[in-house]
Amino acid sequence: MLGNYLIGLREGLEASLVVVILIAYLVKSDRRNLLPRIWAGITFAIFVSLAFGALLTYGPRKLTFEAQEALGGGLSIIAVGFVTWMVFWMAGHARSLSGELRGKLDRAAEASWISLVVMAALAVGREGLETALFLWAATEAATQDGGSTTTPLVGGLLGLLTAVALGFLFYKGVLSINLGKFFKYTGIILIVVAAGVLAYGVHDLQEANILSGLNDKAFDISATIDPNGWVGTLLKGTFNFQPDPTWFQAYAWLAYLVPVMTIFLLRQRTPRTPAPTPNLLPQS
Repeated sequence: MLGNYLIGLREGLEASLVVVILIAYLVKSDRRNLLPRIWAGITFAIFVSLAFGALLTYGPRKLTFEAQEALGGGLSIIAVGFVTWMVFWMAGHARSLSGELRGKLDRAAEASWISLVVMAALAVGREGLETALFLWAATEAATQDGGSTTTPLVGGLLGLLTAVALGFLFYKGVLSINLGKFFKYTGIILIVVAAGVLAYGVHDLQEANILSGLNDKAFDISATIDPNGWVGTLLKGTFNFQPDPTWFQAYAWLAYLVPVMTIFLLRQRTPRTPAPTPNLLPQS
């Protein structure tokens, strides 16, 4: 649940920041008449994201077991790729996000009316599709062995609601947090979560007979940590922990976590020009 909450919070906050920047810039530049186009693009992006989530949830049910596992494993690996890209991209572009969006908004406002709708839809839809895919993959991993499907989704929903509330507070100017540190620490946690999703994706591909070694366990501590107990459930819901992974899963987990975390932390330590907390609102 915590993992999905962080995913919802992180992706939702990125989308909220984009919306805040777009709306605040139009309001401050006295172009309120263009706001309906922004809302139309945002509404379309939300609808497409929900439809994508529904397709992921209900689409594969008519497939064979092997096909479901192959699809689930493939999408889990794609989700890990998207989240990894998002973690690094946001860490590098947080400071320049506001300026980039203002420039794109000016160009779109001078073009046809549909340009603003498309721009808002693409800016928010990207985060929405990533959120739908990763929440689906994380929920599939967390509910393995018959676990609850409700708790992970509630976690993701609470994260999204928290992000919307934070976005509103940003817009009203009553909240100021160090977004650089926020994206750093949530990025670290998400890399750990993504490593668990990748291991689960590998397990799916093993069950689909695409990868071998399904019965070759790296270790089995199920007797110590009951996967159905509160500790096992907490670890499973938070980090997709599995007490009896296969060797392939263990190798995949390590092969992703160690280099990705190392690169991420090294990039965080790279000296940069001192800058205050990013100004997300447009300059007057």
